[in-house]
Amino acid sequence: MNQQFVDRLEELKFLMEKYEEERPQLIVIYGRRRVGKTELLLQFAKEKPYIYFLCEKTSSLSNLTKLARKMAEYLNRKTFARISFTDWEDLFREFLEWKKDKEKVVIILDEFPYLIEVEKGIVSIFQKIWDEYLSKRKDIMLVLCGSSIGTMETEVLGYRSPLYGRRTGQWKVTELELPYIREFVPKYSFIDILYTYGALGGIPAYLVKLDPRLTFFENVERLFLRKGGELYEEAENLLRQELREPKNYKLILGALAEGYRRISEIANATGLDKAAVSRYMDTLELLDIVSYETPILEKPKTKKRLYYIKDNYFNFWFRYINPNKDLIEEGRGKVVLEEIKNDYNSYMGIVFEKIAKHFLLKTPNIPFRITKIGRHWWSTRKGEALEIDLLSYNKSRTKYMAVEVKWKNLKTIEAERIFKSLQRKMEKTYVKGEIYYCIIARRIEEKTQLKRKYSELLLYDLKDLENVLT
Repeated sequence: MNQQFVDRLEELKFLMEKYEEERPQLIVIYGRRRVGKTELLLQFAKEKPYIYFLCEKTSSLSNLTKLARKMAEYLNRKTFARISFTDWEDLFREFLEWKKDKEKVVIILDEFPYLIEVEKGIVSIFQKIWDEYLSKRKDIMLVLCGSSIGTMETEVLGYRSPLYGRRTGQWKVTELELPYIREFVPKYSFIDILYTYGALGGIPAYLVKLDPRLTFFENVERLFLRKGGELYEEAENLLRQELREPKNYKLILGALAEGYRRISEIANATGLDKAAVSRYMDTLELLDIVSYETPILEKPKTKKRLYYIKDNYFNFWFRYINPNKDLIEEGRGKVVLEEIKNDYNSYMGIVFEKIAKHFLLKTPNIPFRITKIGRHWWSTRKGEALEIDLLSYNKSRTKYMAVEVKWKNLKTIEAERIFKSLQRKMEKTYVKGEIYYCIIARRIEEKTQLKRKYSELLLYDLKDLENVLT
């Protein structure tokens, strides 16, 4: 099974530039669990003097003692670990006194939110440690890392945090981009790469579990559809780790997976209060599991919000695994697998819109530089409900592009019908400017002839996407 470290060139470059600066560094690294933060930091630090410490949800004294041992190993002085440290300030002050050389050391405190949990005033303590000791030392690079995005953004990076204004750099680690999936399954076709992205996203800890010798659906069966499968209970475990009321969050995510997208719809489907659903949704947004979209032509503060599961792994799990846990527990995973196979192209229609959006932002073969892109939906004056999959415009809002995304093979007559439908819809938006039209599908019959016939129509299929995205 593939275990190599993949991509993260930008992140490594950022960390290296900070390391090489002739000044003290306080770096904040954060991102959702399993996204590869620890691997990134260890890869960066591996040829440098470093201390790596994984914080624990035990007690402040236990964490102090264990970090002292790590520092003793770095100093190569066993006696340092025998000192009875009672507070963090003493530990860091003593460490700096024992550290006689001028080599730059990277001190990584991984899962820093665990310390915040066991000692409420820890952020203020680290503010004092930084202000009085570390900020005066060019040979120190302190990295605070965490998976609890909400805690890191409020307690460490937030305006009210005691550490506010002291960080010298921060980086939110996100999932790998689609092209890098192939490095885990090099023999997969482009469609299988897209299938894999639909189920696992770009989460390295999940991708590395794939067996490249197996087909996509064989990997799904092995990882998801049997008791003990490595990704069978992962979603529930993550929710338990992060949240106090995982049951209610599961209800909400289940409703989203079933297609309920408004707060009122989700409240009705789950039996939860609307205000409570809004609060839960805010938390899920902080965790990068859920997001929302608003009509692209509406004002920024519009209340027209449609929520969706942003994280592909959670989306897949709540669509296929959560409703079928009884069958999987009974050892009937093959029944669920057949259901997934029969429905997966429908599911990929949702995923393909995300991929198409990414493609349009990447490809150089479009007539203007996109400033903003997203879904648009509205009602006409006659009450007709209309929707455009993706609508984009340039900075001056003088050029627009209406896009239809189809996870299917289109015949010429279907493509022409979609084009004319897009034209009618754009007439009813009343936007003024140069308008282009675009269709993105798995395959488009007689694509070249259609392009010649309609100069304002752009056509892309999987071959075009593969050229840009791999």
